[in-house]
Amino acid sequence: MDKIKHFYGVDISRSFFDVVSQDGKHDQFAIDIKGFKGLLKFIKKDSLVVMEATGYYHYRLAQYLYEKGITVSVVNPLSVKRFIQLKLSKIKTDKNEAKAICEYAKANDVPLYTASDKSQAEALQLIRLIDIYTNQSTALKNKLHGEKVLGKPSKVVYHSLNRSLKVVQNEIKTLEARLTEIVKDEQQKQLTLLKSIPGMGKKTAMLLIVLTYGFTSFENARQLCCFTGLTPTIRQSGTSVRGRSRISKVGNRKVRNLLFMCSFPACKTNRACREIYERIVEKGKSKKLALIAVCNKLLKQAFPIAKSGSFYQENYMSKLA
Repeated sequence: MDKIKHFYGVDISRSFFDVVSQDGKHDQFAIDIKGFKGLLKFIKKDSLVVMEATGYYHYRLAQYLYEKGITVSVVNPLSVKRFIQLKLSKIKTDKNEAKAICEYAKANDVPLYTASDKSQAEALQLIRLIDIYTNQSTALKNKLHGEKVLGKPSKVVYHSLNRSLKVVQNEIKTLEARLTEIVKDEQQKQLTLLKSIPGMGKKTAMLLIVLTYGFTSFENARQLCCFTGLTPTIRQSGTSVRGRSRISKVGNRKVRNLLFMCSFPACKTNRACREIYERIVEKGKSKKLALIAVCNKLLKQAFPIAKSGSFYQENYMSKLA
């Protein structure tokens, strides 16, 4: 970051992207190779190009720039939105959004983008598709239950739903098998280490490895907890506002759901998790709040284990509780 002399903000839409430099210069390019080459001519050396994470649209541009040796940062859209709100800006155009992203990058320490290799990119694709199929499976199960309540008046509908459910479930198994294969090939040791944590399931461990790029995306366990959206948000002001604390939920929903499922066996088999659960319940807090604390504890155990390369040790981990 010390070598960065020029900042560029990029606002990406479906067909094109707007670029604004720190001195206000603006241009617009198409999202294709011709547009990417045009951007290379537009930017100067020793530059940082910053864009929001916009799913499929930002990935090609970020990857292209990284391969060309340009320093790239992909930031959370919510962070930029909050930054714009603080400035009380009322103008919302692609050019203005790109300008705001540039100003955000200059005012904050932004994470640098590291290109995913093919295995990492495929693993992320698999996770997204598994999530889609899982939602479809749930919808089909609910529909089947409704048909049973009706007494199956249409056998054609009932059998069609059954066939569709079997197809979706088979696809999920195929995709999960491929995901397991990739993680074992690339991060077998880390997967084994995480599975040594009592209560940590295989699916949760694999998802954490893939989404955190092998735990290289974060500097400490707190950042990891923030990434999953399990950190509390406190709403208090003066003497009148005393809102209930809630988890932020600004993070990956699938990871939160899997961690919550892991919290139940962790309360039984993981001493540190059991102690924190019992301590919170004894204070009169809800069991759900205690289970969320257990989820955080699992992440705080997973981070040092994945980083150090050491297996879970109950006596050592209990000191960190």
